[in-house]
Amino acid sequence: MQINRLFEIVYILLNKKTVTSKELAERFEVSSRTIYRDVETLSAAGIPVYMSKGKGGGISLLPDFVLNKAVITVEEKEDILSSLKAMNAVNLSKANTALHKLNSIFGESNTDWIEVDFSSWADEQNETEIFNTIKSAILGKRVIHFAYASSKGQQTAREVEPLKLCFKSSAWYLYGYCKSRCDFRFFKLRRIRKLCISEQNFQRKVSNSIFSEENVFQEEYVKLRLKLSIEVAYRVYDEFDSYKQQEDGSFIVDINYPKGEWIFYYIATFGSHCEVLEPLDVRNAVKDELQNTLKQYL
Repeated sequence: MQINRLFEIVYILLNKKTVTSKELAERFEVSSRTIYRDVETLSAAGIPVYMSKGKGGGISLLPDFVLNKAVITVEEKEDILSSLKAMNAVNLSKANTALHKLNSIFGESNTDWIEVDFSSWADEQNETEIFNTIKSAILGKRVIHFAYASSKGQQTAREVEPLKLCFKSSAWYLYGYCKSRCDFRFFKLRRIRKLCISEQNFQRKVSNSIFSEENVFQEEYVKLRLKLSIEVAYRVYDEFDSYKQQEDGSFIVDINYPKGEWIFYYIATFGSHCEVLEPLDVRNAVKDELQNTLKQYL
């Protein structure tokens, strides 16, 4: 289509000072006469493209030209580029090419005000490969098979229609229809093993925003009241909205936390700097768990 060819010609000219009509004709598999007509169309549309004859001549854009006549505002351009930078920082999406192209089209944009890195300190090469494989399956609407490790270490074989990749609470998840469980499920990417794409296609669609739906990531919470020593003050400031500092420098904090075994794991991250004050059943459960742990060192 001509409109696609015109856009690509502009992009080529933004990255090269001069291109001959012969080079463009061979690239698009059209005649040089067609390229000349394209140049006339671009010029009529207000794109400052011109042709020069002789050795070293060809088709060029004015040196200071950027695509200022786009239908988006300067602020929207900067938002687009900043968003691409953020996605590139995750190291799971190949955004560099798009970022480079849009930088060329938009010209110099002020995107240095933000720097994002969602990656962990661990080696994420395996998760990156899983992410890209699932992305291909979603776009191709292909059923995937994988082994999945539950939070209790149980390995199960899953057959899933992949619908969306989601980033929630510092981790990537796959949202899809699990044919093994006949229901929609979230799967943490770091627990997926032996992933493969099948030849089977599916037609199921997904809503635009699954996080806004009811029952998504729905969990039962318990209100914890903790006493934290001053040595972990940095975590108090980072993790809690409700806290009160005591005369001895310690903190009393309140937090709603999902019920289950995860409570102990969370408390344990504070080491000896944390005391559970309320509720009493959680305090006793943490005490029992610590005593059981201590037996392994006797």
